[in-house]
Amino acid sequence: MERKHEPAPPPSTEIQIGVNSRRGNSNVVHPVEVDTPRVLSSPSPVIYTEVKHFKKWVPWIIPTFVIANIAMFIITMYVNDCPKNSVSCIARFLGRLSFQPFKENPLLGPSSTTLQKMGALDVKKVVDRHQGWRLVTCNWLHGGVFHLLANMLSLLVIGVRLEQEFGFVKIGLLYVISGFGGSLLSALFIQLNISVGASGALFGLLGGMLSELITNWSIYSNKVAAFTTLLVIIVINLAVGILPHVDNFAHIGGFLSGFFLGFVFLIRPQFGWVSQRYTPHGYTPASAKSKFKTYQCILWIISLVIIIVGFTIGLIMLLRGVDANDHCSWCHYLSCIPTARWSCNTEPASCLSSQMGNQLNLTCTTNGKSSFYILSGDTNSQIQGLCTQLCR
Repeated sequence: MERKHEPAPPPSTEIQIGVNSRRGNSNVVHPVEVDTPRVLSSPSPVIYTEVKHFKKWVPWIIPTFVIANIAMFIITMYVNDCPKNSVSCIARFLGRLSFQPFKENPLLGPSSTTLQKMGALDVKKVVDRHQGWRLVTCNWLHGGVFHLLANMLSLLVIGVRLEQEFGFVKIGLLYVISGFGGSLLSALFIQLNISVGASGALFGLLGGMLSELITNWSIYSNKVAAFTTLLVIIVINLAVGILPHVDNFAHIGGFLSGFFLGFVFLIRPQFGWVSQRYTPHGYTPASAKSKFKTYQCILWIISLVIIIVGFTIGLIMLLRGVDANDHCSWCHYLSCIPTARWSCNTEPASCLSSQMGNQLNLTCTTNGKSSFYILSGDTNSQIQGLCTQLCR
């Protein structure tokens, strides 16, 4: 929807400020750009001024994030070295980059042992071994090809257009801090399994889009449709998180972090103030406009306080070894709802083993299954992989 603001300049001069605010076909992405000036038939000279507050940025940080995630996945697969550590591999022609057996990792990726080694979120190691860096590194790792593709496509669709509007600094910070917030909430509630993926950061971008729409409400014309569409997209994505083996707490934590950060990073000045900045020299507007509206300033302050207090309390609880499930008996349903088709049991695989030479007998303590295997290569990595496969 095109918006123009044309203040009354001196008689000899006319100035035109063109701002384009449109949200694509889905009404959920928010570029605001300067229109290409149109020549007006007027006897007076026309002065066109660029509105730098709504200029387009050249996106590069989001593509860089995508490349970094892909590079980390390739490195992880190289370290995994399936042919050396597993009995059977998928796509063995890829050599060290071949995937773990489908029953062990249906996403076509590395073993859980390799992900732990590369920096997956493991609460015990964060708390007991003071490896807090895992709260960040886990956001750059992925469980498999399918996981990676889904996240990177979403990141390109959402992130590039946001970066075009607000620049690499704001969107880069929004992405990284939201990912950290997602990891923090995940660590407080999911303490038995490891967690990887950029989903928390992606949900942070969605949360930032929602708060940006709210705080900059007055600059959009089709407000209700845009708000409804965006809300439906967010609800659907969060609903997918109730499936087993999906870390919905990372999604929720990332979304909440991005939502409050959006009020801080993505605030826009109101049009009246912008037009004042671009009036001809010597022209005094009838009434001076403040840069931001009162409600924008209030939301900015409240959100900043919530982010600082929330992250501080969350980190203190985590480092003290607090299990948030002990204080919320129903919260686990936010991540997985058990049905007749699946179980929400998230206990890690545990096996009893006996070995004679290169022959191994494993018994899964969870489901009672047992099987014999022939070992080769790294015994410890093989046993962990076989145990995970047996207990599925």
